[in-house]
Amino acid sequence: MESFYLADLLHSAETPFYWVGALVTSLLSLWLLYKLITAIRIWVIGNGDLLSPKLGKWAVVTGATDGIGKCYAEELARRGFALMLISRSQEKLDDVSQSLESQYKVETKTIAVDFGGTEIYTKIEEGLEGLEIGLLVNNVGISYPYPEFYLNIPDLNNFIYTMINVNIMSVCQMTRLVLPRMVERSKGVILNISSASGMYPVPLLTIYSATKAFVDFFSRGVHTEYKGKGIIIQSVLPFFVATKMTRIRKPTLDKPTPERYVAAAVNTVGLEYQTNGYFPHAFMGWWSAVFAPIDLVLYLGMKMNKAQRGGYLRRRKLR
Repeated sequence: MESFYLADLLHSAETPFYWVGALVTSLLSLWLLYKLITAIRIWVIGNGDLLSPKLGKWAVVTGATDGIGKCYAEELARRGFALMLISRSQEKLDDVSQSLESQYKVETKTIAVDFGGTEIYTKIEEGLEGLEIGLLVNNVGISYPYPEFYLNIPDLNNFIYTMINVNIMSVCQMTRLVLPRMVERSKGVILNISSASGMYPVPLLTIYSATKAFVDFFSRGVHTEYKGKGIIIQSVLPFFVATKMTRIRKPTLDKPTPERYVAAAVNTVGLEYQTNGYFPHAFMGWWSAVFAPIDLVLYLGMKMNKAQRGGYLRRRKLR
C-alpha cells in the first residue's frame, strides 16, 4: 500500500515540477536572449551618433597630449567638435592643436596647467568662459612609477598630495565648472576615465586604485543625480591599454592601442553608464566580477606587482 501511495504522490507532483521547470527554463532563455541583444546593441551596433556638436560646439579634454586623452581629442575633432585642450606642457598642446586644426579643420584652444596643484581652476574657468561646452572628457591622471609598498613610496607626502589632486580633484573641479551650463541647456556628456584598477583594491598600487574607485563612484552618483536633466555622465574603466603611462609597447587583443580603445568606448556612451569601454575588457570585467573571489584578486594582484617591483628595482640597481 505504501508503495502505491508513494507512486501516486510522485505522479501528482509531476505536473507542478514540470511547469516550474518549464518556467525556469523560459525565464533563463529570455534572460540569455536579453543579454545577447544587449551585447549586440552595445558592441556591434553602438551609439556612435550621440556624440556630435548638437550637444554643444565645444569639447573639453584634460590630459589631451598623450594616450587615451589625445585619442579622444582626435575622435571628437573628427566628429566636428571644436576642442579645448588642457594639459601641462604648452609645447605638446601646440603640437596636438596644430595637428587637429590641420587634419580636421576644427577650431582649437589650449590651457597649460599642472593638475598637481589646486590654484589652477580660476585660470581654467576664465579660459572656458563663454564656450558652449557639450562634452567634457576628464582624462588627466597619474599612476605609480613602479609598484611599491605604501610606506616605501618615495616622497610619500608629496606623492599623496599630487595623486589626489590629479586623479580626484581634477574630476570634481572640472565637473563643477562645466556641469552648470549643461544643466541650463538640458544636454551634455561628461566622460570620466577611471580604471579597472578601481573595480577592486590593487596592492602596491593602492593609492592609484583608490583614486580610480573614487572616480567610478563619483561618476555613477552624479549621473543618477542629473540624468533626469538630460545629462549623461559615464564612468570608463579600461584594463591595460598600450600607452606611455602603462609602458606597454606592443598592442595585443586585450591590450589595444589607445586609438582602438577610444573608437570602441565612444560607441558605448548613452548605452552604459559604467563601462569597460572595449569588448575584451568588458569580458574580463564580467569574468573577474562573477568568477574571481576578491581574495584571489588581491593575491594575484600582489603577486604580479611584487614581481614587477622586483624587476624595476633590479634594473635600477644595474644602471
